[in-house]
Amino acid sequence: FTQHRCQRLDLSGNARNWFLTGSPDSCRNFIGRGLRCLLNVPNTEVYKNAHHVSGRLCFQSSLPLGEKITSLQISSVGQFPHHFSAWNIQTIRSFHTTPSVQAAPVPLFWIIVKPAQKLFAIILGRSIRNWWKALPPNKRELFKESARKNKWKILLGVSSLGVLFVVFYFTHLEETPITGRARLLVFGKEHFRELSQMEYDMWMEEFKSKMLPETDARYQVVERVVGHLSESNKDIPQVSVLKWVIHVVDEPGVNAFVLPNGQVFVFTGLLNAVSDIHQLSFILGHEIAHAVLEHAAEKASLVHFLDFLSLIFLTMIWAICPRDSLAVVGQWIQSKLQEFMFDRPYSRTLEAEADKVGLQFAAKACVDVRASSVFWQQMELAETIQGQPKLPEWLSTHPSHENRAEHLDRLIPEALKIRESCNCPSLSGPDPRLIFKLNMQHLLESSKDQEPPNSTKQDLSKQKLDVPHI
Repeated sequence: FTQHRCQRLDLSGNARNWFLTGSPDSCRNFIGRGLRCLLNVPNTEVYKNAHHVSGRLCFQSSLPLGEKITSLQISSVGQFPHHFSAWNIQTIRSFHTTPSVQAAPVPLFWIIVKPAQKLFAIILGRSIRNWWKALPPNKRELFKESARKNKWKILLGVSSLGVLFVVFYFTHLEETPITGRARLLVFGKEHFRELSQMEYDMWMEEFKSKMLPETDARYQVVERVVGHLSESNKDIPQVSVLKWVIHVVDEPGVNAFVLPNGQVFVFTGLLNAVSDIHQLSFILGHEIAHAVLEHAAEKASLVHFLDFLSLIFLTMIWAICPRDSLAVVGQWIQSKLQEFMFDRPYSRTLEAEADKVGLQFAAKACVDVRASSVFWQQMELAETIQGQPKLPEWLSTHPSHENRAEHLDRLIPEALKIRESCNCPSLSGPDPRLIFKLNMQHLLESSKDQEPPNSTKQDLSKQKLDVPHI
């Protein structure tokens, strides 16, 4: 099992093993009382008066979403105010709707044998080293001479092994649904049905006393958002084939995740953290995209392929290094190189793809897609105010909040065209990105007037406030 941990803090105190890429972090949100008046973005009536279109591209939901869903802020008693103040929320240290650290689900057989494979490689490499040390000098020379004479045969054998890996890789390439990206897929989704059910049972057992009833207003909001997203994208076979089942957990963690079998889990902390229905729709669209694009199976396939290759290098490390201590260091370096050169960049690629597809899902559901980048700007602001250090993006499995917002800003024009092609009602009111920028400027001016020159809030001036020209 691959462990899932928060990037900077494991509040649970216990390392846990999660099966699937859709598993959530354990990161908790932190209250920032000084932010309660920062932003007040009026909601746009997204779902009312939406045109019903029949066609291959756009399907507008026939669900009666009603007035409740247009104002998202939810109090502890389930009442909805007339508008939602985006920073009347809990400031969070970190937010990832998907795991912070790599999580490659693999079939049960490989989960069991993976530690045995690594142990076998270490024992084999160490045995080769000890065997070589025990040889008399004259026999060592004989082996070296034999290797020189048969170097072409050895090279041919190694090349043949390399060709086998290359052939295996290219014969297992498939096309990603929707995006058409070529990817390695060793394990199909059928391998994950049992694991999905196992993880579902685990979460239901853990949160059985915290599940909100279907009569709760917060549950109804999530149910209607997911229902509208799936109804609006039912032209996509991977969306229509799954039965999306909603679970809302009364937990302060800012999290949401979707299992490959369509089980949707949303924490109430996320409902408190989003500023409006548009942001929630985008986030849930992002999570649904992970399931639709089969990212769990894809990540499992890549990690399994790389792990199998690493067994060869692991054997060589333990065979070549003269001492066990050096071999341990070499093994650690090899694992870190794999992590930072392949695993983490690949995870960031999958996150960016889920953002793109999730934005398209939201656009076809007539959501104000412009609010998507504002969400990540809010996350970046929250971390800055909390004084959290900014780690380089290459250390993370997720894109940085700033880069994520910029990436979404580049995708928003295309999403707006998709929205328009679906005959969605025109967006009214100012751009939420502009509202966020103006409120940021107001906050900066207020902090300059109220705080000493060396105040930590002066760090807000470092925030990037630019938004696309409006």
